[in-house]
Amino acid sequence: MLAQRVAVAVIGVPVIFALVLIGGNLYVAAVAGALAVATLEFQRPRFGWFGHMSMLAAAFVAAIAGGAHVGSNWVLWFLLGATIVTLAAALGRFNADTMLSDWLWTIGGVVYVGALGSSLVLLRDFDNGRDWVLLTLFSTYAVDTGAYFTGRAFGRHKLAPAISPKKTVEGLAGGCAAGFAAVALLNYFLGLRIDPWEVVALGVVVPLAATAGDLAESGMKRSMHIKDASELVPGHGGVLDRLDSLLFTFASVYLFTQWIIL
Repeated sequence: MLAQRVAVAVIGVPVIFALVLIGGNLYVAAVAGALAVATLEFQRPRFGWFGHMSMLAAAFVAAIAGGAHVGSNWVLWFLLGATIVTLAAALGRFNADTMLSDWLWTIGGVVYVGALGSSLVLLRDFDNGRDWVLLTLFSTYAVDTGAYFTGRAFGRHKLAPAISPKKTVEGLAGGCAAGFAAVALLNYFLGLRIDPWEVVALGVVVPLAATAGDLAESGMKRSMHIKDASELVPGHGGVLDRLDSLLFTFASVYLFTQWIIL
């Protein structure tokens, strides 16, 4: 398992790094594609990979990513459109017992993956967006890596056994320390030069957001009685399993820049 994770990282990290550096339409297309696949994974347990509700949700999430690049107000219009169309689709396969839950499930996936995922595009579109995306990406990876190895070495006390039995308090502490250090170092080396108190605040926000995102997806998978979103990424599960922390950290960093820094 560890060998597979390392192999995927060796291949995937340079590709992701290159896409972030290039930016523009290619980056947006890659994000839209990844979010669409993650949406299919979210909808799969209920509607199947290619059910019409799954496909509608994936299409709208991809459109939300594209709309975020054109203008952030488009995100709200796409969410409104997604709500109307998926409600119509749910009515089209009307079943009095499941229609409401089908619609809520579909919209929940669109909001969870699409609305949070749009922050990957919105953050990159800043003037210094490349550096903000790199900070968020690699500090999130630092949290995950720190938590993984610290938990394996020192983990004794369960963090949330009902949601994710393998996560430990010690792992959380290691992840927070690694994430804090990564934010501080990346802020310096990328030249963002945000104020020291903002570095401290962001160094706290990113690890907590990453942990919350991981636990949120773990809880959803447990409720769906599945171990991984899919098996598309060897050693990692599915695309959604790799995006779970990033959805929360990117949204948190984007809001942080809007409310605190800019």
